[in-house]
Amino acid sequence: MIVKESLENGLTLITESVPGVRSVAVGVWLKRGSRHERLGQSGISHFIEHMVFKGTKSRSAERIAEEVDSIGGQMDAFTAKEYASFHLKVLDEHLPTAIDILGDIVVNPLFDPTEMAREKKVIFEEINMVEDTPDDLVMELFAGAFWPGHALGRSILGSKRTVAGLRRDSLAEFFARVYQPRNIVIAAAGHLDHAATSALVRRHFDGLRVRRSPANGKAPRTATRVVTRSKRALEQVHICLGARAYPQSHPDRFGCSILNTILGGSMSSRLFQNIREKRGLVYSISSGVTGYSDCGLLSIYAATSRESAREVIRLILEEVRRLCGEQVGEAELRRAKDHLKGSLVLSLEYTGARMSQLAREEIYFGRSFTLDELLAEIEAVTVADVQRIASELFAGRLAASVLGDLRGWRPRDKDVVV
Repeated sequence: MIVKESLENGLTLITESVPGVRSVAVGVWLKRGSRHERLGQSGISHFIEHMVFKGTKSRSAERIAEEVDSIGGQMDAFTAKEYASFHLKVLDEHLPTAIDILGDIVVNPLFDPTEMAREKKVIFEEINMVEDTPDDLVMELFAGAFWPGHALGRSILGSKRTVAGLRRDSLAEFFARVYQPRNIVIAAAGHLDHAATSALVRRHFDGLRVRRSPANGKAPRTATRVVTRSKRALEQVHICLGARAYPQSHPDRFGCSILNTILGGSMSSRLFQNIREKRGLVYSISSGVTGYSDCGLLSIYAATSRESAREVIRLILEEVRRLCGEQVGEAELRRAKDHLKGSLVLSLEYTGARMSQLAREEIYFGRSFTLDELLAEIEAVTVADVQRIASELFAGRLAASVLGDLRGWRPRDKDVVV
């Protein structure tokens, strides 16, 4: 059973009691992420995510780690472009300890300058790791060109320059404005009682004060550019093609997910079968859909040799044109629906996934959906819907980013016209 409660200070608590398990996953979800940063403070949300684990008014960083380990807990955190999360998975008997720890790190972080200096070095290495991970780097190049001048186009990590410039006072000021109860959803799923969980949350989060908070700002302007970056150390050419997609709450989001599954979102997809399996031109090729509150992106990624790059792009465009010009077969549609339904149902066997779904649905929809509702939405998509959505999203020219030992080669604008 799912129960939603709004606390007096504006914080939202959502719990789901899951019978037959002994675990509880609980997370603090912040409805703000890297898109809510000004240009000069890029990376501050991610830096705060790191710093809250580096000590509070009552716990050192070492003690936080020891307490989590002593109860066999699994603790993690991440920052995304529109939200951030700190979560723990524990045995049901340790839920009070989990909420105590989460409350402490979210309400009472120290932001110690010595720890900040140390952690900046860690984040510099994280930035270096992206430079050494071409499938991540080519996507960052793509996003910056696709949403020029907008926070959604910037790296969540920030740059070494902006991270180096962060000071304790700016961190504390941003934290005070953003980490306030109206921006926070606490979600928990597993073997729990809502009333008892609510009492724990009230005890540890009542101290949060209501303040003004940065808003989403304007939706980004989309640009269909071709950008390249030559990197001689790479053996392969990494390619990202993309087009605008729908926001998270768009009524065609399920049809878009099915389109993505057919195109490159599964092992039986057209891109995987026709470019990898039948021609052997790539090892990695896939597509994915990302939705935000006011925009979205459908991206296609492939890695291949420089000699095959032009042919791979041509074949990708050929599959995109087929989706726009021809209706998919009923058997292919059925396979895509069953793939999505199976993935959804299997993922929800884990309390951590249930907790995450509760939080994301609250952030983007303000309500929770039953599994039957979601499965019915997937089932309602028709072959005509898939073709219509493809024609809407892939109209005109795609945007592209290419990374590798290019030796002067780059796709021409006409090479990415659908």
